[in-house]
Amino acid sequence: MRSASFIFDRRLYQLLQEEGRTQFTTRDLRDAYAKRLEGMTFDLANVRRYVYEQIRRMLRAGWLVLDENRRTRGQVYHLQPIPAHLHLELVDNGFENSLKLVCEPEQAPPMLEPSEPSVDTEQHLETLLKEIRLDFLSAMGEVERFKQLLDEMPDLRDKVEGDYQEARDRSSRLLGHLRAVEKTLKTLASSQ
Repeated sequence: MRSASFIFDRRLYQLLQEEGRTQFTTRDLRDAYAKRLEGMTFDLANVRRYVYEQIRRMLRAGWLVLDENRRTRGQVYHLQPIPAHLHLELVDNGFENSLKLVCEPEQAPPMLEPSEPSVDTEQHLETLLKEIRLDFLSAMGEVERFKQLLDEMPDLRDKVEGDYQEARDRSSRLLGHLRAVEKTLKTLASSQ
């Protein structure tokens, strides 16, 4: 299998390397992560959303597994060794950058003249593109595997049809995200 780049928050990675952090809940990880954000003002709900999204990415990549006791609240996750096919790329300020991505469009003042895109914008879009591409490939792999399982074992249809449809929907959404970022990068390149 080809090595896939997995862009990941350095603070979160350091937390996961701490002794005794082989299993945790979203709340455990969120609270520990919030402590690492010393000196910053932040909304705890934003931290929870950010940490939960990182947990979802780790699950899709196979770096985490759900506890066999499934819960709607307080789900326990088990940390696995980093999958061999992942090439980990640690980034600083992952949470702060995710906030900028959400807040910048609302805070940006109206501009009379188009400005030159900054190198930071382009780099951020490239990083985002890599992340979305990885998530998309992961979702497509999940769809392919569900399809194979359903073809090989039709008696499972009732049990996994919902998961299969959910994976298809997720891959479609991610494809839309991927195309949007690619078009934005092309637009930036053509305006320079």
